[in-house]
Amino acid sequence: MQAAGTTTDYPKMNYGAGNKWIKHLTQGRLGTFNGGHYADANLASVLYTHRIDDSSYVKLQVWSAPGLEKPMFEEAIKQKFRSAKKGDSFGPSCTCSTTCTNHWWKVSLTIPAYWAQYERVQFEFDPGCEAMVFTTDGVPLQGITGGYGGDRRVEHIIPREAVKAGKYEVVIESSCNGMFGVPWNGDTIEPPDMNRYFSLASADLVVPNQEAWGLWHDFTTLREISETLPGNTSLQNRALVAANAIMNAFDKHEPTSVSRARAIAAEVFGAGWEEKGAAVYEEGVPKGEESIWGVGNCHIDTAWLWPYRVTQQKVARSWATQVDLMERYPEHRFVASQAQQFKWLEQLYPPLFERVKEKITSGQFIPIGGSWVENDANMPSGEALARQFIFGQRFFETRFGKRCETAWLPDTFGLTGALPQLIRLAGMKYFFTQKLSCNVFPHSTFNWVGIDGSQVLCHMTPVDTYTAQATVGDVHKGITNHKNLESSDTSLLAFGNGDGGGGPLAKMLENLRRIRAVSNVSREIPPVSMGRSVDDFFQTIEKKSDEGNKLPNWSGELYLEFHRGTYTSHGSIKKGNRKSEILLRDIEILATLASLYRYHKKDYAYPDAKINECWEKVLLNQCKEVHISSGMVYEDAEKLYAEVRKEGEKLLEEAFGALFPKSIPVSPSTQIPNKAGRLIALNTTPFARRDVIKVPLGGNARIKNQVVQASKDVKTGYALMESESDGNGNLSVSTGLYADCMPVSVFTNGSDHFVLRNSSVQLTITQGRITSLRDVALDRELIPSGQSGGLVIFDDKPNYWDAWDVEIHHLETPHQLEFGDISVVAEGPLRASIKSVVKYRQSTIDVTISLDAITASKKKNSRSMFVFDAVVDWHEKHEFLKFELPLNIRNDNATYETQFGFVQRPTHKNTTWDMAKFEVCGHKYADLSEFGYGVALLSESKYGFSCRGNVLSISLLRAATAPDASQDQGTHEFSWAVMPHKGHFLESDVPQAAYVFNSPLHVRYLLDEGVEAPLLNAEPPFKLEGASNVFLETVKRGLYDDFSPNSEPASVVTVVLRLYEAFGGHAHPKLKFAKHVPVLKVFTTNLLEDEELQLNMFKDEDKLTVVKLDFHGFEVKTVKIILGKPHVGASGATIKRDSWVTIDDECL
Repeated sequence: MQAAGTTTDYPKMNYGAGNKWIKHLTQGRLGTFNGGHYADANLASVLYTHRIDDSSYVKLQVWSAPGLEKPMFEEAIKQKFRSAKKGDSFGPSCTCSTTCTNHWWKVSLTIPAYWAQYERVQFEFDPGCEAMVFTTDGVPLQGITGGYGGDRRVEHIIPREAVKAGKYEVVIESSCNGMFGVPWNGDTIEPPDMNRYFSLASADLVVPNQEAWGLWHDFTTLREISETLPGNTSLQNRALVAANAIMNAFDKHEPTSVSRARAIAAEVFGAGWEEKGAAVYEEGVPKGEESIWGVGNCHIDTAWLWPYRVTQQKVARSWATQVDLMERYPEHRFVASQAQQFKWLEQLYPPLFERVKEKITSGQFIPIGGSWVENDANMPSGEALARQFIFGQRFFETRFGKRCETAWLPDTFGLTGALPQLIRLAGMKYFFTQKLSCNVFPHSTFNWVGIDGSQVLCHMTPVDTYTAQATVGDVHKGITNHKNLESSDTSLLAFGNGDGGGGPLAKMLENLRRIRAVSNVSREIPPVSMGRSVDDFFQTIEKKSDEGNKLPNWSGELYLEFHRGTYTSHGSIKKGNRKSEILLRDIEILATLASLYRYHKKDYAYPDAKINECWEKVLLNQCKEVHISSGMVYEDAEKLYAEVRKEGEKLLEEAFGALFPKSIPVSPSTQIPNKAGRLIALNTTPFARRDVIKVPLGGNARIKNQVVQASKDVKTGYALMESESDGNGNLSVSTGLYADCMPVSVFTNGSDHFVLRNSSVQLTITQGRITSLRDVALDRELIPSGQSGGLVIFDDKPNYWDAWDVEIHHLETPHQLEFGDISVVAEGPLRASIKSVVKYRQSTIDVTISLDAITASKKKNSRSMFVFDAVVDWHEKHEFLKFELPLNIRNDNATYETQFGFVQRPTHKNTTWDMAKFEVCGHKYADLSEFGYGVALLSESKYGFSCRGNVLSISLLRAATAPDASQDQGTHEFSWAVMPHKGHFLESDVPQAAYVFNSPLHVRYLLDEGVEAPLLNAEPPFKLEGASNVFLETVKRGLYDDFSPNSEPASVVTVVLRLYEAFGGHAHPKLKFAKHVPVLKVFTTNLLEDEELQLNMFKDEDKLTVVKLDFHGFEVKTVKIILGKPHVGASGATIKRDSWVTIDDECL
């Protein structure tokens, strides 16, 4: 009799061997299920039900655009096409004008009638390169990425109505470049193969076996789970068991085996998961509680291993693909930054732009970042960074009706500590980045506090990439690699192919659905949220972290311990950037004055559109890969800088024509007429200053009377220009030597000993090296005994990233150069100069060292500085040219200018973090100071500096060969200066002197021809008093003014000033307006000039209108001035003139 509660199901006898596997062998078996050696027998053999490619079904015609032309659809479709076929070769990728790099294909398909029974029919087009599918009337449909990489997408789904009709036509544009250019040996960083051909590997009509593809996705997810989850977990083993069972169940000869295999997968994913579609994300954990938030992106480098014209195509291809995916995957959210790319789309692909706008309205396609491009954040000036946000946010607002809330720089090579303040001033408070995963960085989610104390909520994805492939490993890493789970347990998964574009693929979205399905029934894998925005992600973190109070802080710059060579590579790009930034600042100041005064030219209108066009070109060139000089777009970039310079000089002349119509620009090439006149100059800096300028004398006897010193051949002279008061737009006039000037002299023994000296400072060169730098007034030697300064060459062979990196071991290979063939070229009293010619292998380095009879600034106790003007004919490879100066000064930190302030970095190697800063970015100065004294190096176009112990250096030229094989070869002209100063840096005039060093006067010869020039005696319109640490950086017209020529007398006229505190302390300056400026109201605003606080105005003892400003350390402040009607003149009569300011005797 059977006992109660027992069962007969468990056999009494066991004759088997048991069911124990060897786990790692089973795990290894999974790699044989798709493709590879067993492709004819495994899942790959059933992925397609039908495939045909003969000409009766697929008809191809092609037109190859000549040379490098990339015509738009409307032009291409009109051309004469020739017959083509699968297997044809096309190219090469060469820049020769006789070859073709862009090809247009007309595709006409005849679809078998019986194919209408199938769920999907596709056209597979694989040109081995990038391509775009258009409708026959020019609407972009999707991108194509040929080849067999992980970014492959060659299928185009044919609409159901076309399948039923049996006919379908499209037009395809293909380009002879891969996703990452055409490197000659396949290594991304190598120079391009200029003779690479591509072939049309596939042009097939296919019927995919959708159920088999579903199994492919199922199996992929199961395999990832089994290989990714650590240890010996239940879910890992269940996934492996299921994947193994699927392989056992599959039979290529039995179609129903695919469905049976999929049912096995569903045991892990959960019953009915697939039928739920996007609703799978509505189950499981409550919405907003997910650990991983998925969002698609494709991070298109605005230029890198390709020119801008290719980027324009990449944008269209990538974004069209995402719009297509959104139709099939409603949970798909895609973010795109870079207003420039949206503008290209609007200009070049209007139908696609409209499709994108529709998806923006639906919330699926999400503009992000608020900037013009994903810019470099080390080298652009503070004002340029501000303009990145201004131009970006205004574009998004005018096109899509809203501004961005999240700043987005995932791949920027280091981030200035000035950014948090600028992000907040641009109306954003969230920030996403990723590149610092190259460092050992301690946080994932944190409050990033800038140099002024402003903070942004920052997330660096623990997934450590902005091009995640949406794998189980990516999702798992979002938690296991999170650095501060104690304060935030949420991560952003930024997935999609990037750098070269592409974005998410269908396989990624399929994988994420399965991962979420698993997490809905198992806690061993983090749940993924889809269908929400990055703003939602940050808002959730903000709420959960008690507005950031539970998060760690990081103060100051986010220094990338990588790619330090980018501060110096491609000197022409660095120079073009610096000069363009300053040129645009000067144009805005002059154009503002000209538009307000209209004294000589009543129809002058502020050239807002032209200035903006120039700014857009400069901002475009500040995209990361151009500005850091690690790509292949230099012809484009240098062309844009040339255009900015040409247009900028024209705009300057137009403004001068309105202000001083009878004036001639003075330059070395100027032919000054032999007519009565005087030298004047416009000072665009906010500082009173003295300058020594070089003037061509020619045959003009009158101008000779205005110079203090003439050359021996009397062809050039040196004039002393004086600007007596502070204030942008102030005039400098030529003078004689003042009593407080310090006549200069040069001494030589005739061979190897030269001394430049005045009563302030002295520099000695002995046997080609700088052996002495003295403060004459203090009798202090600044170079330690036995050491010398000068030019130094280092071997420069990075471990891999040639144009990007300079490694610390380059410092082990110094080769000191000697100033040779020295001659005296100017003997004083206003300027003394010596010229040296240095021969090094294939290169020639000409350096002129000058000392003037004036100090670096008009600050009390300022010292003179030594200016080094170099002309270098550079033909080296893998060598690094620097200028270095050992100093008798000790400090654990050196000071470098950054945007709107400075940053201090260690001079020692206490920790690996300290050691990593052996090469750093600075702007106009680098300084080493101790109590009582310091020395600064000033730069007018260089950004790389270092200070190792007591050796302060500036980086001048590199010579990488990849990706540009001829980087920096040729002629370079640049300058730097050595500036001793009494007192510590914080007591010095280094920032002011560096500002002036970068801002040469606009010198004019004003003819005495009876033309009234009231500005000669007028006070500057805007002037700061009471705070020497506050700089007036920008003077411009308001963003929302009407600039049409006849509009201004009846419209609101505003002037906008941007100011910043430069030394890191508080300040309470007074902003004074000249009497001829009719101020109505004054506001402080954000960068976008939204009015925030109206300032109280009052009159001072001189009857000037004044407002008080308050600054904290490194604060940036924007002031908007609303002008009223012109005031009543001294005679009591209202001035009858189309001018917004009036100058008469009362105002002078």
